[in-house]
This record gives sequence, C-alpha cells and structure tokens, in this order.
Amino acid sequence: MLDVLRDLLSEGRNDDVLSIVEKLVARNHQLEQRLSEVLAGRKKNEGISNAQLLLFLDALATVAESEDGSDAERTRANENLRSVAGIDEAAAEELANKPIKEPKAQPSLRKPAPPHLRRIDNPIPVPQPERPCPTCGVERACIGHDVTEVIELIPAEVVVRRDRREKLACNVCEGELVRAPVGDKVVAGGKLGTRLVSELVTDKYRDGLPLHRQKQRFARMGFDVSVSTLADQVTWATDLLKPLWRAAIARVLGAMVMHLDGTSLPVLDRDAPGGKKLGTLWGYVGDRDTALYLYASTGKKTGQRPGELGPEDMLKLRNGYTVADAASTFDASFKREELIECGCNMHARRYFVKALDGGDKRAALPLAAYKKLYDIEAGIATAHAEAKLAERQQRSRPVFDELVAWAKVHQPHEPPTSPLGAALRYLINHQLALGRFLEDGVIPFDNGIVERLHVRAALTRKNFLFAGSDAGGERAAIAFTILSCCALAKVNPTDYLSDVLPRLARRVRLRDLPDLLPATWKAHREAAPPMPPPA
Repeated sequence: MLDVLRDLLSEGRNDDVLSIVEKLVARNHQLEQRLSEVLAGRKKNEGISNAQLLLFLDALATVAESEDGSDAERTRANENLRSVAGIDEAAAEELANKPIKEPKAQPSLRKPAPPHLRRIDNPIPVPQPERPCPTCGVERACIGHDVTEVIELIPAEVVVRRDRREKLACNVCEGELVRAPVGDKVVAGGKLGTRLVSELVTDKYRDGLPLHRQKQRFARMGFDVSVSTLADQVTWATDLLKPLWRAAIARVLGAMVMHLDGTSLPVLDRDAPGGKKLGTLWGYVGDRDTALYLYASTGKKTGQRPGELGPEDMLKLRNGYTVADAASTFDASFKREELIECGCNMHARRYFVKALDGGDKRAALPLAAYKKLYDIEAGIATAHAEAKLAERQQRSRPVFDELVAWAKVHQPHEPPTSPLGAALRYLINHQLALGRFLEDGVIPFDNGIVERLHVRAALTRKNFLFAGSDAGGERAAIAFTILSCCALAKVNPTDYLSDVLPRLARRVRLRDLPDLLPATWKAHREAAPPMPPPA
C-alpha cells in the first residue's frame, strides 16, 4: 500500500491518494470500534463467551474465503480444529437465533437473611399519641407484631479481659497453694490477647491492611496503641507459626501433586540502587489442601543467603508430579527422571489471548479448543481420578491432539516474533508437559490454584509497596503460608489462629504439628462430638 501511495504521489494524483487514505482511516476506525466492543464484553478473568468466539470465527472465515485458497493444509487444519472444538454452523445458528432474556427489573422475592446469623429483637412500639382508640379513647391492646428482618452490624469493641486466676488453699493444714493456669496470650508478659493478635495477622497479610491503618481503626474504638507494639505482636505471632510453616514444607514436598509459581516482593535494602531490591515469594501447593510460601532475596533459582531455599533447592528434595510454567528457572530440575514436569495450560491459553487482543482473529480457533477443554474439566472436577482419566481420554484427547496439529501446521508460516508465533512456539515446545493431564487423572489441567493464591500476596504488595527487610519477607512467607492453607481448607483464619497460637505458645510436640495445619485441624473439629448444652 505504501508503494502504491508513493507512485500516486510521484504522478501527482493527489485526489486518488486522499481517497485511499480516507478509506483506510474509515476501515481502521471500524476495526477499532469492533475490537473495543468485543473487549468491553470480555471478563477480567480472560474468559471468552461463545458469542465472542463465534464473532471472531465468522470474521476468520470471511478472511479465509477472501484468500486465494492455495494453502489447503492450513484450511483443513482450521476445519478440523473447529470441528473438535464444537464450533459448527448448527451451533452458530442456534446461538445466533437464541432469544435474549430480558432481566427482571426487580426480583419478586428478596433473598432471606442467612439463617445462621444471630437474631436480636428490636421492639418498635406504636407512638404514644396513636395508642388510644380514636372511637372510645381506651388504650388499645397488643395483638401481635409485624416482623421484618434487617441485616445489621454490631461494631467491633476493644475490651479488657481480666484474667481472674483462682487460688486454692487448704483450710485444714498449711499445704501448698494452687493457682489456675495463666490465660492465653501470644507471648508471656504481653498485653494483647490472642483474638486481637489473630485479627492483626489476618488483616495485614490476608486483607492487605497496613499496621498504621489498623492503628487508626483501633483509635476509633478508643484504644490508642503504637505501630511498634502492633509490629512486635505480628513478629511474635509469626515466630510461633514457624514450626507449622516447616510442617507445611514437609507436607508439600511429600504430596502426590505439587504446584509451583513465583511472584515478586520488593524489599528495602540500603545497599541496592534506589534503596530497594526485588525479592521473590515462591508459592507451592500440595494435593490442593496445603499451601506454602518461601521467601528468596533474589529471583534466582537457588538461595543466595544461608538457609534460603530457591525453587531448584526445593525441587532437589522432590519426586513425582510437579506443575509449573515453562520458565527456564526449572529446566535443570526437570531433567531428573524422578521429577515429572506437568505443564500449565492456563499459560499456553494466555498466549493466544494476547494474540487475539492484538487483533489476530486466527487465535479464536485455539481459544475455542481451550474453551472446550475447560468445559470438560469443569464437568469432571469432582470425579475420581479413574473416571476423570477416562473422560479425558475419550473427550479431551481428540481436542488437544488437534490443537497441537493445528499449531504445527501454522507455525512454519508465522513469524516467531508475532504474538501468534509466540503462542504456537510455547504450545509446540511444551506439548509433552501440557498434555500430561491426559496420562493420569490426578494431574491438574493448569496451575491456577497457586496463581489464585498470589492474588492476596499481590494485594498486600500493592498496599505495603515493599517489605522492610529480608526478615520481613520471611515473616510474610510464614503468614501467607498459614493464611493460604486456611483459604484452601475454607477455614476462618481468625478462629483458627485464636485456637492454634495459644497451643504453640505452650509448646507442641513435633509429631503433633501436622495435625495443627488448617485442613487437618478442620477435619478433627468436624469429627469431634458436639459439646453438651449448658445445664
């Protein structure tokens, strides 16, 4: 097009040049508007609806029809992948003709208040001037109440717990006195109770609430406390949780399936340029019920300080299925036969999403295939490993194999530096690891479980901006470990810490530590007989 414009300009045909430019501008505006409409309907979780896929696929078919048809192999690969992905003309027509349901302006019935919430009566009497009967003037009698349930909040209150330790003495002889045990606290001699400290840790590392904001919140409740006091309590709490963190390391390393992924953590360092360095929080998940975070002062694959464990150091201690992305950090470790690499299809799919966002409609076909694979995984999420493997072999394997075949057909014709070229290269180079889920039902389809845990770490990092030191990074790793274990086990972290911290303060035998991890702790509490009602 540029050559044509140059020729027209050299011939003095300015009107023709303006006509071509106007058409190009109009076409560019049309494409930008269409792309913005599609992206506006896209979900933040990178999901793509059937309607959006069909829009791109129809556009792709139009482009294919306008070509000279010389590449029969690519056309056949497109048709094969479209077929196994379940995108056919009948489905497209059915979806296009499906009537759109108009949302109701207002639901007919409100959702009732949760039944487990405590009910508190709020008596509302009839105003005194309206109580007498307007006919005879006699005070009217109450015949009942109209009850409306309103969800309300009782503000938190800081109280002083007075531990009144009973003392017993013998009135017959001068025997030895006996006293009740000391009340629960995180540290002997401390002035803050375990429930308050549990809220401190949860709010700081789960909800990303810095200690200076917590100080302001306590001040509104009438409790003026310094940030240094709160920081000391967090330090003592994470010190108590360190044995559980070590128990989590052992459980994750011994899991049948281990997930691995890293996220950055800026750390203050006066010797580094700009006063900060970039550390790493390496996240692990074992058998979907135990989480683990390890802090490393760098992003290197091995620890750079005494006692520091990088991903390669951890993988040396690990055998079996390990799910990770295709980062070069793990290449040396996965050369061991005992360590079986399982790829993350979420990463592979994300490359095609980037290509589609860049305007390459050809990426719609592999995304349609991935949508089909994810739909299959959603349908068998609760199935046993044997049933899951059978479904994958029957339904997922044809889709995945056709996806790889499509990539191999298109790769020779695609520049490696383009977004689609990068997506094709990732899929083909790591097809063995990405297809590992087809070999065993216990192998997950992607590494999403650990990536979702990183959301809390990212929120905390955004609010705090940095950790104060390497020691602060290590404490953060301990707190993230325990709170992430609570998230996986669906355990209230404040209730859990309020129960476990006092036990750890009283010393726990090494063999009993695994029973205090959130998943096992929850199982023991659910299996315990209910407490008898008070007399």
